[in-house]
Amino acid sequence: LAGFRKLKPLVFCGSYPVNAADFSSLRDAMDKLKLSDASFVFEPETSQSFGFGFRCGFLGLLHMEIVQERLEREYNLNLILTVPNVVYRVRHSDGSLLEVDTPAKFQPQNVQESFEPYVVLLMIIPVDSIDPVCELAKSRRGIFRSNDYLGEDRVKLVFDIPLSEIIVDFYDRVKSLTKGYGSLDYEFKDYFPTRLVKLDVLLNSTPCDAFSSLIHKDKAAHKAHALVDKLKELIPRQVFEVSIQAAIGNQILASAKIRPLAKHVTSKCYGGDITRKRKLWEKQKEGKKRLKQFGRVEIPQEAFLEVLKI
Repeated sequence: LAGFRKLKPLVFCGSYPVNAADFSSLRDAMDKLKLSDASFVFEPETSQSFGFGFRCGFLGLLHMEIVQERLEREYNLNLILTVPNVVYRVRHSDGSLLEVDTPAKFQPQNVQESFEPYVVLLMIIPVDSIDPVCELAKSRRGIFRSNDYLGEDRVKLVFDIPLSEIIVDFYDRVKSLTKGYGSLDYEFKDYFPTRLVKLDVLLNSTPCDAFSSLIHKDKAAHKAHALVDKLKELIPRQVFEVSIQAAIGNQILASAKIRPLAKHVTSKCYGGDITRKRKLWEKQKEGKKRLKQFGRVEIPQEAFLEVLKI
């Protein structure tokens, strides 16, 4: 039809069933949901951590939350959603321009230049909360454009800001700083150059793609330490030592270790020569080394939800 414009999703995240047997039910539910929501897009994808699922595209974070709630309530599904990210553009060394909506598609060795989407952010807030809200926007790489006083107690602020900085918790922070009286809206502006890196999380030297993210280079170190500290709290102790690392390529930015569960293997040795105990300790040491090679680290579901808030 003349004048019809297809809506392009701005926020992407992975959606996986907690029970792998629900994959076909999730596919049927998404097919039915799309009949009433033309802006919702999805395509199948596979994750090393979760198995089969879908890469979903949304108009914004609110749209993502509504779709998740509808899938869980109307179709009785239990879902895990990965960290939401925006669509970046990268120019490769051969001159081709590629849209990247998932960290797996980002190949840093071939990237010559990267671009990220900016939006025009409009906020209406109480006058007495201007300073903290402006500080929040500037800490998220926002560029101040204008302000306009709407009467005695309200002001309209306009910023240019990267979309990736506001899609997770920005609205919650604004609500908190304005005691619930702040409101915001945003409109897509354009793509601008950025310094983009891929932050990977390694568990016992194995990449966990569910925690991978594309991030601005200046914020990578801070997020790496926050990720490692949070995962150290949330991952339960295993029977073998768990090493958690956050890295960009071969550069380790942060690391931590979770101590293994201890078992008193010499509890039944009463007296006798010390070599009896040493044999048992050596046997336990070999067993733990073997477990570390083949054992899988169990990650609780709440870990993925908590990581979204970082």
